[in-house]
Amino acid sequence: MFQLRPRALLHAVLRPRVLLTAVLALGALLPGAAGARQVTDLAGRVVEVPDHPKRILLGEGRFVFAMALLDRADPTARIVGWQGELKQQDPYAWSQLTRTYPRAAQVPLIGKSSEDSVSPERIVDLQPDVAIFGLAGHGPGKNSPMVAALQAAGIPVVFIDFRQHPLQNTSASMKILGAAVDRHNEAQAYVDFYEPRVKRVQDMVAAVPESKRPRVFVELLAGVWPSCCHTTGGGGLGEMVETAGGVNIAKGVVPGAIGDVSLEYLITQQPEVYVATGSRSEPGRPGLLAGPGVAPATALDSLAVLAARPGIRDLTAVQAGRAHGLWHAYYNSPYNILALEALARWFHPQEAAARGIDPEADLRMLHTDFLGAPADGTYWTTLAQPR
Repeated sequence: MFQLRPRALLHAVLRPRVLLTAVLALGALLPGAAGARQVTDLAGRVVEVPDHPKRILLGEGRFVFAMALLDRADPTARIVGWQGELKQQDPYAWSQLTRTYPRAAQVPLIGKSSEDSVSPERIVDLQPDVAIFGLAGHGPGKNSPMVAALQAAGIPVVFIDFRQHPLQNTSASMKILGAAVDRHNEAQAYVDFYEPRVKRVQDMVAAVPESKRPRVFVELLAGVWPSCCHTTGGGGLGEMVETAGGVNIAKGVVPGAIGDVSLEYLITQQPEVYVATGSRSEPGRPGLLAGPGVAPATALDSLAVLAARPGIRDLTAVQAGRAHGLWHAYYNSPYNILALEALARWFHPQEAAARGIDPEADLRMLHTDFLGAPADGTYWTTLAQPR
């Protein structure tokens, strides 16, 4: 097989024409598909995919959460490669995944945790029938120069999105993914679960006056990020905060989906609700421990450490007992409906209860009806009001 030397590969990634030539040489060895259909992805591209793909590549490891809704027996069974960010950034989820599906530990990596780390040569060498990429995130995005080259090499690339505009794009992404990997019925079943629950939250919030919507601050990867305070502006979790009936105090201050504000700004603004996200900690730093396999006491203790930091402990939200922790991976997962429901219950507890918005019940239903496994873990937690 034709191979690129590491230095030549680096130049190829930086020069699309060289990449195209190299990948075409590799792609000539790929087997052709017996049958195919067309899928229109979230980038608006019409992509021809095999009728029954057996080899699927994921541009982000966390897309396995979506595959778990479609391939219940083993979401890794057809995965031939993925990005390596899941193991690095969500060790609890990775540990549970590999215990439940041992094959996950053997899936080859196409990169570490950034688009720059992805090897197009490795992707072609793995001979996927279809590659699933996100519009933006830890893997190749819609503007990556390797996309056209991979397509030209005979590898269909399909774009989905749970990250940029989660509530707008989750249903469409599941339908696109279901079509791309030949799991139409399974994808539609989840959409039928998802959409009425989003609408229920939207209907509740529509009846809440603007004056009664709490001012909210979300600290992304709290404690793990080098400085306070990493947060979300428009899109992503910021979009979910507003849909759940909160006012995101970082919107307009942080120009994009993510960015930073100072602790001084946070203290000046005094949010009424504080939400920390996380899935891990690092040596010498606190961090929210939440997600699959995390015990309730572990999650609560980690939130308490975060809430005791200078400046954070004096926030009105913390003093009033409105400090919460949320599994970080919800920002890039079709399971985001559970985060939306949890936020709605925190922001408007009485109204949410009256509407039957129950994230705990839906978490159990998700695992029982769609994932075929018990909901083992702690995905959100709340700190009691200080005495």
